[in-house]
Formats: sequence, structure tokens, C-alpha cells
Amino acid sequence: MSELALLILIIAVVAVLLVGVVIGLVVRGRRPAPLPDTHTDVIVQPPEAAADTQAPPVEVSAPPATMEKPETTASRLVRLRQRLAGAQGGFGKGLLALLSRDRLDEETWESIEDLLLTADLGVAPTQQIVEGLRTRLRVEGAPEDAKAALRAELVGLVDPTMDRRLQVSGADGKPGVVLVVGVNGTGKTTTVGKLARILVAEDRTVTLGAADTFRAAAVDQLATWGERVGVEVVRGAEGTDPASVAFDAVQHGVDGGVDTVIVDTAGRLQTKANLMDELGKVKRVIEKLAPVTEVLLVIDATTGQNGLVQARVFSEVVDVTGVVLTKLDGSAKGGIVVSVQRELGVPVKLVGLGEGPDDLAPFDANAFVDALLG
Repeated sequence: MSELALLILIIAVVAVLLVGVVIGLVVRGRRPAPLPDTHTDVIVQPPEAAADTQAPPVEVSAPPATMEKPETTASRLVRLRQRLAGAQGGFGKGLLALLSRDRLDEETWESIEDLLLTADLGVAPTQQIVEGLRTRLRVEGAPEDAKAALRAELVGLVDPTMDRRLQVSGADGKPGVVLVVGVNGTGKTTTVGKLARILVAEDRTVTLGAADTFRAAAVDQLATWGERVGVEVVRGAEGTDPASVAFDAVQHGVDGGVDTVIVDTAGRLQTKANLMDELGKVKRVIEKLAPVTEVLLVIDATTGQNGLVQARVFSEVVDVTGVVLTKLDGSAKGGIVVSVQRELGVPVKLVGLGEGPDDLAPFDANAFVDALLG
């Protein structure tokens, strides 16, 4: 190879090398800069192990394995008569002691009147009893007949001829609907639960409507009563329209073919007018599905004349068909039975004497008077 050819080859190789170096520098200069670190720690990423961690399961309360067995009506009546006699016997003994005196002067008759009034019998019934006793003892004479005379007068006032049967059955395949009303504190919600026990003991199917939606405690209390005897409770969120809950409860009863639906109602709103309007609405809404067969007014027996005022107000709105007297134990207030019946013209149908789940029984006029007299 000539010197000239060798020189040309060397120049070409050097040129190629130079071109490669230049291209490499250009490409390296265009390489993108690394991305900035944008992590701010505001959203904390879960650790890798968290992906395998499961949320705790939601607890679903199941009905108890064994339901409570309520007492039958017969055994409940026997026990309540005994308790009533123990609580009210002092009233009868006091009257009999006065009537058995050798001489019944005006002072004695005034003492008899005072004792009757103390028992919340009311002025008119008290005067009726005193006049009746005066006549009987004047005609029949012997003080030893005082107990029989007193019993006859009291039984007449309590009136055993009134129909005290609970209307808990419906017609045309619909359930009976029992509306329970009364002011808060009388034992209204407890009465609903105890009434459900009575019906369950008689092998009736029951649905409860927790329409006292202004008191969460009342709704929870009713649910507990239902669980204990296996009765379904229809409830809504706190503050739900009571009429809506009552409607749903009756609809549930109709769809399920139950025998009786018992609806607990509100006992206190902002004003008396609001409460009465709400109760009227509840009754109207229910009767779009099924007739209300019973309206029970719950009265605390210890409230005396205040109970009569309550009875008067409620009866003007919801057509009360029967009265439940609660808390009749511990004080001689048995006369309220007569007063409330005369005030409303409807019978006392149930009486409660304690806090036990079965301390509620159908009212019996003769047994009640016998218990009063001890």
C-alpha cells in the first residue's frame, strides 16, 4: 500500500471516531433529569401487611336459644290477687274497724268518708257508698254485717257487669290492632311488653310497633321485651314519623298473618296539642290497613286525680276502650278504679302490681274488692 493510501485510511478512521464521540455527547446531554420527589405524607400508605388484614366481622344479634315462657293467665291472677291483698288490705281493715264500732255517730261517718277519699275513690262515689252503707246498716242493723254491706257497695261501684275482655282479634284475615296510649312515666312501654307476654302465653302470634320514636330508650326497651318471648318488633330511627312506624308495623302484621299487632305510642311532645294531633294521625294511618280493635290508656294509679285529667284528655282524641292501671302496689289507691271508670265510661281491663315481667293480669271486679277488704 502506498503512503498516500495509508494516510487516507488513518484520517477516515479518526473521522469516524470523532463522529461517534460527538454523537455520544449529544445523546448524553439530552437524557431526562430524574423525576422530583412529590410524596407529601398527607395520605399515609398502608403497610404491605395491611393488605392481608381483614376488618372485624359485624355482630348480628340472634334470638336467644331458649325463649322465656310467660305465666298463664290463671297463675298470674292467683299471684296478683295475693299481692293486691297484701298491698291494699290496710284500706279494708280500716273501713271495717270504723263500721264495726258499737255506735256509728257522725264523727265516725266523717272518718269513713275521709278514708274513702284518701283511697282516690272520688267525692261522688264516696257519698254514694256512705249513703248506701247508712241505709243497709239502718235496715239490717247488726254491725257484724258491716263487711258484707261494704263488699256489696264496693262491688256495685266497681261494676262486675262491664265487658273487660281485650279485643285483640281482627276480622277478614286481618290482625287485631291494639293501640297503647298514655303519658311518659306511667309504664306504657312496659305494659306493651307485658301484654305481649300474656298473648304469647295464650299461643297467639304478636308483632310490636315501636312508634314512640322520640325516646330511643323506649324503642330499645320494647325490642328487649320482644326478644325475651320471640316477638318481632318493628322500629325506626330516632325521630322517625311515629305514624310511619305504626303503619309499617301493621303492614308487617298483615303480611305475616299474625294474630295481634300492639303499637306503643309517644307520650310527650312539645305541647299537648302536638301530642294529641300525633295520636290522631297514628290511628288514622293504621286504619288504612286494619281497624284498631282496642285503645288502651295506661294510667299510673299513684297519680290520683292527675290520672283522671290525663284520661279525659286522651279519651277526647283516640276513643279509649279500656284502661290499664299500673303501680297499684304499695299504697291504698284502689279507689282510682272506680273514679276512672266513672270518668270515661270504659272498664279497667288490666292491672299491674309490680316490676316483674308477668306482673300484669286481667282485672276482675269481685277479686279486686275481696283483695281491698283483705
